[in-house]
Amino acid sequence: CGKGFTSVSRLNRHQIIHTGEKLYNCNECGKALSSHSTLIIHERIHTGEKPCKCKVCGKAFRQSSALIQHQRMHTGERPYKCNECGKTFRCNSSLSNHQRIHTGEKPYRCEECGISFGQSAALIQHQRIHTGEKPFKCHTCGKTFRQSSSLIAHQRIHTGEKPYECNACGKLFSQRSSLTNHYKIHVEENPLKVDFHV
Repeated sequence: CGKGFTSVSRLNRHQIIHTGEKLYNCNECGKALSSHSTLIIHERIHTGEKPCKCKVCGKAFRQSSALIQHQRMHTGERPYKCNECGKTFRCNSSLSNHQRIHTGEKPYRCEECGISFGQSAALIQHQRIHTGEKPFKCHTCGKTFRQSSSLIAHQRIHTGEKPYECNACGKLFSQRSSLTNHYKIHVEENPLKVDFHV
């Protein structure tokens, strides 16, 4: 590609991008990764370590790029814009995923069943149906999950956290779906007066 480097070791690390070679294996799940730094970040999925902490709200992340993206929630910065519809995004990957709505492109195909997806994350999540892999483990009770979001929702059983509040009556819920179901009570009682948002 013509890119220059100050040392042979940095050149060698860069060339892995082009060769696709994956030299580093996770001892926990066996996944192969292309660099030591990506292995360290990946291993945090298993350990639960989140060293990058937001100074505004205290939320922690496994990697600094996720923290930078999160901080845009507080600043309101959305630097990535869709040329098709004008919608803006906090990160470039979200823009790329969004643009497939306009193109209809689904480049990620499951070799097992043939279903295609617009996002690589959706394919990875889907493939766990076939493999039975559940890499997200609750460190309190040992239960495992296919998706990190399912683990986060499950952990609220242990923590008692209820982040979803009904703006009509103030009742708190641990799951968004529980709030949505609860809200139907208010809509039935007063369909014109209730302003619902989650």
